[in-house]
Amino acid sequence: MSDRLEVLIRELTPDLLPDYLDYFDHDAFVEHPEWAKCYCYFYFAPHHLKDWEERTADENRLAVSQLIQNREMHGYLAYTNDRVVGWCNANPRRSFLSLSDENEPLADQIGSIVCFNVLPAYRGQGVATQLLHAACTGFTRQGLEIAEAYPRNDTLSSTSNYHGPLSMYLSAGFERFRELGEFTIVRKKLIPTD
Repeated sequence: MSDRLEVLIRELTPDLLPDYLDYFDHDAFVEHPEWAKCYCYFYFAPHHLKDWEERTADENRLAVSQLIQNREMHGYLAYTNDRVVGWCNANPRRSFLSLSDENEPLADQIGSIVCFNVLPAYRGQGVATQLLHAACTGFTRQGLEIAEAYPRNDTLSSTSNYHGPLSMYLSAGFERFRELGEFTIVRKKLIPTD
């Protein structure tokens, strides 16, 4: 018997903005309310203009809403019984201002997966794996050639594992690319579909 929960994965579009905001307003950070101001905007934020700690939840909520409405933020929502139970932030690498591209000659070919958020009651049931699969499929549709992610090496809890566990990526065909301090950069070559 499988412990994989079947969920409906939907690509983030402007019409799903209310679902996205409701999830981040009320559910996403129940275990860590101090993270609630993020709205999964951290990697998009222009840190060179304003320190992250000085940004407010309202600023981040508005900024992420604008990105979604302008179709400049991509990702996937996981639903069960019409309720969002998980999220994956997956965008072309160049979309994320916090990822340095100076030494990455393939940056235009890379899709980056930076965050997962799955409600506690739905963890360990394959939700993140299904979101990861959707992200890789989406990158392929966008013409990207490589999926890249940044799992932490020192995670002590499932909440601190918001980049996704290394084991999940390795099981999905990703390979270790480079060690970067507390992170392992993993990559997967994407196969174009006809």
